[in-house]
Amino acid sequence: MVTALYRRYRPETFAELIGQSQVTAPLMTALRTDRVNHAYLFSGPRGCGKTTSARILARCLNCAEGPTDTPCGKCPSCIELSRDGGGSLDVVEIDAASHNGVDDARDLRERAIFAPARDRFKIFILDEAHMVTPQGFNALLKIVEEPPAHVKFIFATTEPDKVIGTIRSRTHHYPFRLVPPAQMLEYLEQLCKSEGVEIEPGVLSLVVRSGGGSVRDSLSLLDQLIAGSEGGKVVYERAAALLGFTHANLLDEVVDALAAKSAAEVFASVDKVIQSGQDPRRFVEDLLERLRDLIVIASVGDGAKNVLRGVAADELDKMATQAARYGIAELTHAAETVNDALTEMTGATNPRLHLELMVAKVLVPSSDQTEVGSLARIERLERRIGVAGTPDASAPVAAAAPAAAPVAAVPASAPVASAPVAAAPVVATPVATSIGSVTTAQLRDAWPNILTAVNKASKPVWMIAFSLTVIDFTGDVLTLKFLNQKDLDSFKNSAGSSEVLRKAIFDALGVQVKFKAQVDAPAEPAAVTTPIAVVAPAAPVAPVVPVAEPEPQASEAEEAPAPEAPAEPETKSRNSSMVDESARYGESLLREMLGAEPIADKNGK
Repeated sequence: MVTALYRRYRPETFAELIGQSQVTAPLMTALRTDRVNHAYLFSGPRGCGKTTSARILARCLNCAEGPTDTPCGKCPSCIELSRDGGGSLDVVEIDAASHNGVDDARDLRERAIFAPARDRFKIFILDEAHMVTPQGFNALLKIVEEPPAHVKFIFATTEPDKVIGTIRSRTHHYPFRLVPPAQMLEYLEQLCKSEGVEIEPGVLSLVVRSGGGSVRDSLSLLDQLIAGSEGGKVVYERAAALLGFTHANLLDEVVDALAAKSAAEVFASVDKVIQSGQDPRRFVEDLLERLRDLIVIASVGDGAKNVLRGVAADELDKMATQAARYGIAELTHAAETVNDALTEMTGATNPRLHLELMVAKVLVPSSDQTEVGSLARIERLERRIGVAGTPDASAPVAAAAPAAAPVAAVPASAPVASAPVAAAPVVATPVATSIGSVTTAQLRDAWPNILTAVNKASKPVWMIAFSLTVIDFTGDVLTLKFLNQKDLDSFKNSAGSSEVLRKAIFDALGVQVKFKAQVDAPAEPAAVTTPIAVVAPAAPVAPVVPVAEPEPQASEAEEAPAPEAPAEPETKSRNSSMVDESARYGESLLREMLGAEPIADKNGK
């Protein structure tokens, strides 16, 4: 029969107690200066050393060389109160959970009157003191307030608020805390060396997480893993399965799939969690822990090894690669989504549904309308088009380069192409970064959202854009069809109209486009095409900074000016233009405000 680890390694001096310097330092000072109080209250979470400290204090008080801050360990009192000792007659430990009434308090009072059998003090240690009833505390009040000179009281409790105030006010209160993970990890490593047990990387981190800062709980879990190990080696797979944690390989699968936006792989991993019988809530907790580690790595870089103690170097390198595929904003969005799902899963009747909804939200950051969601979308778009980071706002925007060769306008008398729509050359500076793989169908699907963004940015631009038709999107060239030449001229001559439309497309799809125009002829079966002399920015920026459009300048290669039209036809054209504009404006109001479509009358008008 082997004694439990937490009993074999119970501290015997204050110097051996870990993580409680806020308690041990003042107590040792009081012992050295002989300013020991008659009653103490030790409070804190379970397994953090309250009862152990009470026994150490009793050894220090009754040591033959004491009172001292370091027991000698050789005198009869120290031997009896050691971890292997049988206890002392002058140190009485009482379980207050089962001795909490008035009769028990009266019995304790009667025992306290008698002098110690051998040692210097008669010490009463009341464990779980919060279980004593108010009547029991009141019965103890007088002796706790004015005890005999040879009596010391030590109350230990996890809930100090339940100890009545009249008792608390007569004690020196020392709050114990949970042991920090770094100290716990170092302590467990030393213990494993002392035991001669080989531990695979990552196992002790799981023990520390599962122990939650309690030394006793952590030692009990490690004792269980050592007992179930073969050949004196604790393997990671068995530890993860026994402690109920998600295996690191499965976490890597989920994190990589989320980074790649592969919904099929993500939901397949979720199905593995469910089919293996693992608790979905524990899986979400482990995923949140991994995202936290990635955020730390992305934030501090090489300094992460000082924060993520106990993680192997190769594991840190792997997580650094994963963090680089996300970015801070997207990692923060994912962590917030997972944290919200963890809160909602408390008491949920269908945790799998919450788990699947969680990964769906992480895959689609556009569902998050907060600032974090917006930053996550921007980061995703930047990676998509090959931007390593946000450009410096102080850097000047690249000027628009002129066309390589002037484009000759098509004269009115020139023969019309046989095809209904003729191609037109594009005048633009090549984009320095690669464009994401957005198809024509995707751009058409996103066109209503693009028009909505244009409508919010500029009503005049929207009045032109709502009648445009997406013809083709190849490379970075977007071909748009205008209803008439007047719409095209308005689009070209309106300051900033191209930038408003370009920015709306960039915000929706993350691509920078160059425009190519096609114009439907009013009567002829063929159409006249005209290029839009609009220059795309040299590099995509978020948000897009509008660039002033260059004024079209005449060149010798361009067509000579056409003869002036008679005054009367020009007047008619202007009146017709005003009528068309009013009709278009009214039609736009019907579309926007009422969602209605105009119906042609019986005459076909």
